[in-house]
Amino acid sequence: MAGEEEMIVDPPEKNTTQPKKSGGFELPWVEKYRPILLKDIIGNEETVTRLEIFAKEGNVPNVIIAGPPGTGKTTSILCLARALLGSSFKDAVLELNASNDRGIDVVRNKIKMFAQQKVTLPKGRHKIIILDEADSMTDGAQQALRRTMEIYSKTTRFALACNSSDKIIEPIQSRCAVLRYSRLTDAQVLSRLLTICEKETVSYTDDGLQAIVFTAQGDMRQGLNNLQSTFQGFGHVNSENVFKVCDEPHPLLIKDMLQHCVDGKIDEAYQVMSHLWKLGYAPEDIIGIVFRVCKTFNMAEYLKLEFIKEIGYTHMRIVQGVNTLLQMSALLARLCKISVISKEDSQ
Repeated sequence: MAGEEEMIVDPPEKNTTQPKKSGGFELPWVEKYRPILLKDIIGNEETVTRLEIFAKEGNVPNVIIAGPPGTGKTTSILCLARALLGSSFKDAVLELNASNDRGIDVVRNKIKMFAQQKVTLPKGRHKIIILDEADSMTDGAQQALRRTMEIYSKTTRFALACNSSDKIIEPIQSRCAVLRYSRLTDAQVLSRLLTICEKETVSYTDDGLQAIVFTAQGDMRQGLNNLQSTFQGFGHVNSENVFKVCDEPHPLLIKDMLQHCVDGKIDEAYQVMSHLWKLGYAPEDIIGIVFRVCKTFNMAEYLKLEFIKEIGYTHMRIVQGVNTLLQMSALLARLCKISVISKEDSQ
């Protein structure tokens, strides 16, 4: 009987250990390393300092945080709510993504019912309703929200995160303190990537991290997702692997192509463009990388301005639908012509 009891006890022990491993491994690093405190947020220091003052004093106005994706808007609001409410955070915070729940019924039902609820809070604190992607809300929902904000102003505060504050109606904007976030600098993104590489023991090269910073374009979420995807897909983070994961034209190829244009070598420049075209990259992606590489390319300032002007015109035509290889080749021809004429003038 003792042997049989041991047989019954063993299997549950094996089952309980397995999910922990897989569950821990699958957690995205974006969530795993999401800051908990306001002081841990990277970038936009001035705005975060204002939020820290709100947290200390406890008198928080309704807030709109506007800025590009991946700069820490929602994270900042959650950190502020934790600092204000402490242990009451779960009961006193309602988080809605307005891109899904964006109709007038949500304002009338979910938001209004939560605002009416009685919750025990520290003295001078308020319940917080977080509306993510608030610029996706319909006009009707925004009009209903305006009235709700007035009625429950004694007990509830609203925090809205959006990419563009212009899409939020002016009556709501006038009831809120509008805070603006900007894109993170390359140095700020890189410092966070290095911290996470150390914690996750990621194998990387310097050019690999530079490639991730380049593809992130000031978006921390994009940078962390690219880092995790590259590491878990290839086991090593270098520039080649990063651009395979992100599926973007390699900046070094674009750099070579621009150098040929500066030298006035149209045939060599066209070979690079033809190669990128055969690899299947969209014209929008190619022209976008050409612009970003050109901005930091080492060339005479007046020449760079002329190059950027021509790249801009071509980008406009591509957006309008003229996105053929002929259009891209014409850009190279114009860049070479500008370079040759500038050399002749200087002589």
